[in-house]
Amino acid sequence: MSRAVIHETFGGPEVLELRDVPEPHAGPGEVRVRVAAVGLNPMDWLLAARPESAARFGITLPSGFGSDFAGVVDEVGDGVTGLAAGDRVYGGAVGKAAADFLVIKVPTATPQMLWHAPDGIGDEVASTLPVAGLSAAAALAAIGLRSGDTVLIGGAAGGVGVFAVQLARLAGATVIGTASEGTFDFLRRLGAEPVAYGDGLADRVRALAPGGVTAATDLFGTETAETALALGVPPERISTIAAGPNPPGGARATGGFDARPDALEHITGAILAGELTVPIAATFPIEKVRDAVALQAGRHVHGKIVITL
Repeated sequence: MSRAVIHETFGGPEVLELRDVPEPHAGPGEVRVRVAAVGLNPMDWLLAARPESAARFGITLPSGFGSDFAGVVDEVGDGVTGLAAGDRVYGGAVGKAAADFLVIKVPTATPQMLWHAPDGIGDEVASTLPVAGLSAAAALAAIGLRSGDTVLIGGAAGGVGVFAVQLARLAGATVIGTASEGTFDFLRRLGAEPVAYGDGLADRVRALAPGGVTAATDLFGTETAETALALGVPPERISTIAAGPNPPGGARATGGFDARPDALEHITGAILAGELTVPIAATFPIEKVRDAVALQAGRHVHGKIVITL
């Protein structure tokens, strides 16, 4: 037997249960990964809480939990090339990741993804990369971010925001990031000028950027996108990842699946070069998955939360 996080109903952290399940094995064209770490994302608890969100990913009950993972290949099925037992890997398996073992079809296809983990990047960091890293890269690519831009990033201290801030700085942009005041020092260390979200945001941004804002990405809701429009940013230079398919004012909706094929290679290269850090706010053993999700769902985490196995 092995373990997996399962939920039989939709709801909050209380619906998640760590259960003994039959140990899966790799069949033809598949590999099995012994999971070492699972990086949490807001989408994980939204899929467990909202039937309509789960349906968009083809998830039905009972379901597993989690998306991003890192671990080691320990079984290789017939016909698989490019992967061998002992290879360190990371990837995504929507609604399945929080488990001792994952069986992945090779070559992978959405909603499953798998990459070799570079030497020098540990399992905890690797497990945070797919959803957040790809979403941040896509959000910036959608607005054509370039050197010299002043970009307003909404939700800058969150799991996607920490990647977006640093990638924007690496691109040569000046970054203004919306956040709660308790995260201001944290954001300054990442290279952003922080600004409090909420009423009066446009006036506060004007004071910080008298020369104007040239681009924006909203990583949480629509407030930042609406503020950017009010500041005169063209809609084609505003992106959103959490506002649904029709963001305000003609802004561009995007997500991790729109990222360029080399986006994660760029991110891992920056990590290895010491140009990008992945702040891990907390780690929890899989037995404490409910506590991890409760912290994630509180939306006040500075960086990423990781479950370890």
